[in-house]
Amino acid sequence: MALLEPNCNKRKCKYYIGVGGEGEGEENEVNICEAFPNGIPDEIAYGDNDHTKPFKGDNGIRYEKESEKENEKENIKE
Repeated sequence: MALLEPNCNKRKCKYYIGVGGEGEGEENEVNICEAFPNGIPDEIAYGDNDHTKPFKGDNGIRYEKESEKENEKENIKE
């Protein structure tokens, strides 16, 4: 089963990377970002935690909305 779109991507967090994981197959896929390179915790990805405050293991990186300028750069690359 494919992963659902996480809240951090819906909210356009500048640190969201996408789907990653170890090994092959959908069962090994996780949502990743610069704060959580091994997998975004479910309570942030799908729960009520907006990750604007420190969270164990976030490497000091918290939610920050992608700027319009950064968003324009991404659209040009595509």
